[in-house]
Order: sequence, then C-alpha cells, then structure tokens
Amino acid sequence: MTLGIDIGGTTINLGLVDGAQVVKKLQIPSFPKTATLDDTLIYLGDQIERFLVPGVKQIGIGVPSLTDPVKGIVYNAANIPSWDVVPLKETLEARFDIPVFVNNDANCYALGAAVKVGKSLPTVVTVTLGTGTGVGIVIDGKLFSGTHCGSGEIGAIPYEGADYETFCSKKYFTARGLDPRSLSKAAAAGDETAKAHYRDFGRHMGRFLAVVMYAYDADCIVLGGGIANAFPYFSESMWESLRCSYPYASALDLLKIVAMPDEDTALVGAASLA
Repeated sequence: MTLGIDIGGTTINLGLVDGAQVVKKLQIPSFPKTATLDDTLIYLGDQIERFLVPGVKQIGIGVPSLTDPVKGIVYNAANIPSWDVVPLKETLEARFDIPVFVNNDANCYALGAAVKVGKSLPTVVTVTLGTGTGVGIVIDGKLFSGTHCGSGEIGAIPYEGADYETFCSKKYFTARGLDPRSLSKAAAAGDETAKAHYRDFGRHMGRFLAVVMYAYDADCIVLGGGIANAFPYFSESMWESLRCSYPYASALDLLKIVAMPDEDTALVGAASLA
C-alpha cells in the first residue's frame, strides 16, 4: 500500500493506492497564500498523519514545481508563495520514518495517464489544466523529466504578452471574472456567451498543443485537471487552431487527444514514483 499525494494551488488530494487502484481518498484545501513554510509543512504532515494506516510502505508526492527527484527538494512551487527551496523528502521522512518520493505534479499525472491509455504507445504527453498548466512526458513507458523535472514547463513560454499558462489554465477564466465550473454548467445549458468563452479558450489551447507537438511529436495527448471536464466545449476550436498552427497534417491525423480529468490518475502516478 502506498500513499499518493497531489498538491495543487487550490486543493490537496491524498489517496491510498493498492496497485493501480485508489482504495480511499481525501481532498483538503491547499495552503493559504499567506502561510509560512513551517505552517505549510506542519499542515501537510498533520493531514498525512490523519490518513496513514498500517501497511503503508511509502509516500509519493506530486508538487507543482521544479524538483530534485533524488534528494526530494522542491524549488519555486507555483501558486505556493512560501515554497522557494523545500527539503520535502527529508522533512517528511524525519517525521514518518518511511520512504518519501517527490516529483513534479504533471509528471505524476503523466505516469498515471500512461497506465490508463497504454504504455505501449511510444510517446504520451499529458497537459494538466488547473490553477496552472503542467506538462508531463512518458516515452516508451518511462517518465522523461529532464535534469530538474523541467522538461514540461511549456506553460512558461512567452505568449500574447504573457505566457501560455495565462491563457491555458484557470487563469484565463479568472482574468475575465469567470468561474470555469459555473461557465461549464452554463455552456451545458446552452448559454451562447459561455460557449464563446470556451471556443476562445480552445483557440489558445490549440496553439499551446502545437508547441507540444513541435517538442515531442506525441502519439497521444491526455488533458487532465478540472478544466478538462469542459473538453466538449473547447475541443472543436482547439483542433481547428492546432491544425492551423502545426503544419504536419499526417502527424495530426494519427494523434489522439483525450480528456481524463479524474483525480485518481495523479494519485496513481504519485504512488508509482519509487
């Protein structure tokens, strides 16, 4: 049994994982923006202590940041202001006396998604659409993360006077005073204004995925995170934009893009970090 943890800017998900199945899970609010580093580590440790059961042999944690997966150090975590340099592995192992493995959250999601879509696919790229935008890459069944787990930080590439993350995450909606969950419900009810917002979001996503294809020439792109629930409302404009932005039509004809927004995917991936 392994405890998988997915830390996000809005929520933290914890799950007891047996093989590829999440047998029990818990969702809690993420750290307050004003919390100190010590406050966040105590809070996280207390939630882990609540959730640990006999038989848990290790903890795997996905964090929205660059990490050193060997030393388990977190650097400059996105949307967690106090997490500049955090010896997360060392801190939690000292408290719980079991092995702790740390990696980028998008990498964890990628590992879990690769299990679901099939590790036989040569190149699977995942894009998590949440508070921020994260990219994870699995090549020939193995995680490709780069030296500092930064190989998927495509969201930081400059775009439209800001960066891709600004237009391809929850930030797109909040900048316009919108809540993506409420907007999705409105689109489902036939609201044309809501649908127009998602079509515009899809156009930005298509350009973003063109960069993904230039970088990784993927066989399959999996979209995760809360915004992926609204995939039917931005899928068409996304594909149109992608075909306009990426010139290799034969590659796009073979490309599969699927939405997989469930929380279990990231937890399974985090649990498989060892």
